Amino acid sequence: MISLVFATNNPNKQQEVQAKVGEAFKILSLADINCTHDIAETGVTLDENASIKSRYIFDNYQISCFGDDTGLEIEALDNQPGVYSARYGGTRDSEKNIDVVLQKMEGINNRNARFRTVISLILNQQEHIFEGIVNGTIRLQRSGTGGFGYDAIFEPNGYNITFAEMPLEEKNKISHRGLAIQKLIAFLQQL
Repeated sequence: MISLVFATNNPNKQQEVQAKVGEAFKILSLADINCTHDIAETGVTLDENASIKSRYIFDNYQISCFGDDTGLEIEALDNQPGVYSARYGGTRDSEKNIDVVLQKMEGINNRNARFRTVISLILNQQEHIFEGIVNGTIRLQRSGTGGFGYDAIFEPNGYNITFAEMPLEEKNKISHRGLAIQKLIAFLQQL
C-alpha cells in the first residue's frame, strides 16, 4: 500500500479523499507526520496554492505528498470568491463566507457557478497537476446539513439537491475534488 501525505489540516477533506481512494492508498494527514506548521496559501491562483502546500511537505519531510486548493467560482461575480474562497468573509468561518456570497448574489439571476479543485502531487521529485471541475448553480438559501464550505448553497448540474444534501459517497462520485482525485489515482495506478 502506498502512503501519501495530504497537505491539509482539514479532516473533512482527508476523509473525502480516503473514502475515494479506498484501500489502494493510505492517506496520511499533517498530524500523522507531526507537521504542525500552518502552510501559508500565498498564491494568487489555485495552482500556485496547491504547489506551495506540496512543495512545503516535500522540501521539509522528503515524503511523497499532494496538496490541493479548491475555489468556488461564480460567473456573475467575475469568478469570485475563487482562490479566496476559504476566507471570503474575512475568516475561515464557512457560515460567514456563505452569508457574503448570498448577499452579493441578491437580485442576480445568473446563478451559474463551478467548484474547481487543483491537486499538486510530488512523487519522485516530480510535480504533477490534476484538476477537477463540477458546474452548477448557487441556491437562494442554504439547504442540507452535510458537507462543508459552500456545499449548502451549491447545486450541481443535473441534480435538484445541494452537495450538503448528498450522501458522501454520492458527492465523491461527482465532486470537483472527487474528479481530481480520480485523475490522481489513475496516474498512480499506471506506475
